[in-house]
Amino acid sequence: MRSVSALFPTFFTLSLITQSCCSVHWCYDSQSQSCGPKHWKEIQSTCGGKSQSPINIDMSNVDRDNNLQHFVFEGYSTVPPGQWSIANNGHSVQVTLDTNVSISGGGLVGKYKALQLHFHWGNGLSYGSEHTINKKQYPMELHIVHMSERYTDIRDALKKTDGLAVLGFMLEVTETDNPNYNTLTDVLEKVSHQGDKVWLSSTFQLNSILPKVARLSQYYRYQGSLTTPNCSEAVVWSVFEEPISISKAQLMKFANTLYFSARGESEQKMQNNFRSPQPLNGRRVSASKDATINSCPVHTSSLLSVVLVLGLGLGLRIML
Repeated sequence: MRSVSALFPTFFTLSLITQSCCSVHWCYDSQSQSCGPKHWKEIQSTCGGKSQSPINIDMSNVDRDNNLQHFVFEGYSTVPPGQWSIANNGHSVQVTLDTNVSISGGGLVGKYKALQLHFHWGNGLSYGSEHTINKKQYPMELHIVHMSERYTDIRDALKKTDGLAVLGFMLEVTETDNPNYNTLTDVLEKVSHQGDKVWLSSTFQLNSILPKVARLSQYYRYQGSLTTPNCSEAVVWSVFEEPISISKAQLMKFANTLYFSARGESEQKMQNNFRSPQPLNGRRVSASKDATINSCPVHTSSLLSVVLVLGLGLGLRIML
């Protein structure tokens, strides 16, 4: 098993590409609208591509794909013996993962080894997920990033449409804490500013912070991109239907404890660090074998047309 320190170049390269890819600084609208998501394609041309993420998943406009069956989650149900670091990278809080954690199956080609997980959120009072489902936005979204084992360098993986596989999970607010998130929320004060990095006090089973295993066969699949510059269109996305529950207090720790700014700079709270849904541009969104598909809604105008046709038909029969 490779140690976290041995994997550091890979994590550093991914952070370097997504954080410092551009000669002009990028940001979120909550920092400044002059460098927010609407301007990313001006800063980095790849952010104006035709297969950008996130998207809205319209459950009445997806195709069932029975080949999208259960994932194989390797290492998700065990506590890794090594250490994980958590860092504030200036646009999210990121946990590095060891590559003894991987996914396969689920319609993926080969095995994908875990690199890191991170979150997107609002300000604690508004919604902040990146993907939406039936145009519903959630308070928070978790991304677990994996790289195909066919590549050893993240820069090579980012040149391929299937170089990365990202699992996306929605988080919803309930009245009680989710104790499985305490290891993360308890350490946020130690990484409050950009550049802060510490070791987690303990590792944990990754599946402990996810929905129940029985619900992980319900997901939606599409081809997309990183949701931050350079927005490389290298991601096979799997967005899961079942949300994860956390408390309002836990959500507020993210919104009120973390800052976009480095220590010594003018403090700016890390809030609303999400990109809005991007156009589909003809892409196919597939539903897994067990995912929910809504039948097309019957619009009032269509229903009225049916009634008029039936009425006319009945009238004709009466007249005859």
